[in-house]
Amino acid sequence: MTTITDVARRAGVSPVTVSRVMNSAAHVRPETRVRVEQAIAELGYLPNTVARSLRSKRTRSLALLLPDITNPFWTTVARGVEDSAQALDYTVFVCNTDEDPRKQQRYLELAVSQRADGVLIAACHSDAAALRVLREREVPTVVIDRRIEGWDVDCVLGDSTGGARALVQHLIALGHRRIAAISGPAATSTAEDRVTGYCRALAEAGLPVDDSLIRRGQFRTCAGEELARSLLAEAGDLTAIFAANNAIALGAIDAVLAAGRRIPHDIALVAFDDFVDCSHLFPFLTAAVQPAYDMGCEAARLLLARLAGSGPARPQHIVLPCRLVVRHSCGSRLHAGAETLSLPSTVTGLPLPGYRG
Repeated sequence: MTTITDVARRAGVSPVTVSRVMNSAAHVRPETRVRVEQAIAELGYLPNTVARSLRSKRTRSLALLLPDITNPFWTTVARGVEDSAQALDYTVFVCNTDEDPRKQQRYLELAVSQRADGVLIAACHSDAAALRVLREREVPTVVIDRRIEGWDVDCVLGDSTGGARALVQHLIALGHRRIAAISGPAATSTAEDRVTGYCRALAEAGLPVDDSLIRRGQFRTCAGEELARSLLAEAGDLTAIFAANNAIALGAIDAVLAAGRRIPHDIALVAFDDFVDCSHLFPFLTAAVQPAYDMGCEAARLLLARLAGSGPARPQHIVLPCRLVVRHSCGSRLHAGAETLSLPSTVTGLPLPGYRG
């Protein structure tokens, strides 16, 4: 097995110099760095990461706990975290919690036992008690997307309230008055922030908030389908649905179609979060789009700054703005007395056969 001494001998330097090159230390001549890197490549040297971590008391690893890595929003967040971490030679271990507090706890304990240098987490719910192991062990932590009540910690969030408000305002501007909301669990700050934005838009338009039109479940397709089905059965005058994330929106689409109704002709639909590529879907979904990649990058930047000792003294609370993307899942303006919504005859210049405005 190739050792650091072998690399040093091939490059004509000391083992200390090889170590400094591998740790990206300053004050190494460029030509020396090139020789060492070439020797490492020629010999196929792989450092003993366990030994390195024992010496440095750092593993150069981060744990990233996310609710559902199959959701395009979280996939993009993870990519932002990984790209930023890799740039500084950190490895990211992604843990999928499935919104399960027990699974989340096991991953937190694993991160601590494996001596991860820091943790980035979108927690299952907002209670700080669930993250006690991180606080007790003083593990550097950054919260993504979801606030934690009772722990002033670095966090990077999207503007959930503002994004939801903008979506519902868009529906109201199109003439909708009976608008339902399907959100995530009440224990999650993101879900409640989006309901707050929904209610705020209604109140600002002078419309009453009907609690019977607000449903809560998991941020999953199956929950969206079940809750939308019950809304369609119970609220016959419903004309629009606000879905609190993209998975819920997919379930709502299934429910609307199963009920023999059409989007946007009979029911308008808007959602929080986009899909990586929705160009093959009809109707194109009007959405409040969070800068998922930037959220991941910013969260990693905060954590890495803490680890380097260069972060600000007080925890940082960063809220990134959402972008309203208007497509065709709402149709055009709802006219009083009309049986269905009208629909533009083209989308991005492409004809839509079989549909008439």
